[in-house]
Amino acid sequence: MIDSISPDKKTKFGSVRVKGTIDDYEIHQYNLMPAGNGRLFLPIKTEIRKKIKKEAGDTIHLVLYSDATPVALTDELTECFEFYPEAYENYCQLTDSEKKQYLDWVYEAKQDETKVRRIAKMMNRLSEGKALYEM
Repeated sequence: MIDSISPDKKTKFGSVRVKGTIDDYEIHQYNLMPAGNGRLFLPIKTEIRKKIKKEAGDTIHLVLYSDATPVALTDELTECFEFYPEAYENYCQLTDSEKKQYLDWVYEAKQDETKVRRIAKMMNRLSEGKALYEM
């Protein structure tokens, strides 16, 4: 059975945050993205496909629910924001989707050095009042 999920008119681009399972792999704070014509799609990261042993185009069992939980900060980012209060104020003004973009970008880094550089860049951009992908 497929229930219809409509784009969220309150979010940038109409994305909808969901949680649930892809096969037996649990996901949370994941975004359904607009595909055009009022339809949404779920991009599945390569790391998840590897864990569920599926290739692009394979059939999956998908269970989704609306995810209204707030985007959570890590302890290390909370500590950084103590030194950059203006960055924190600007972070709080971002949409949940924009917050998640920053967090995903920082924590998808494979090396600690890359993560540290990304956190520094995040603090600088937020201090300037910029979202991650804003020029």
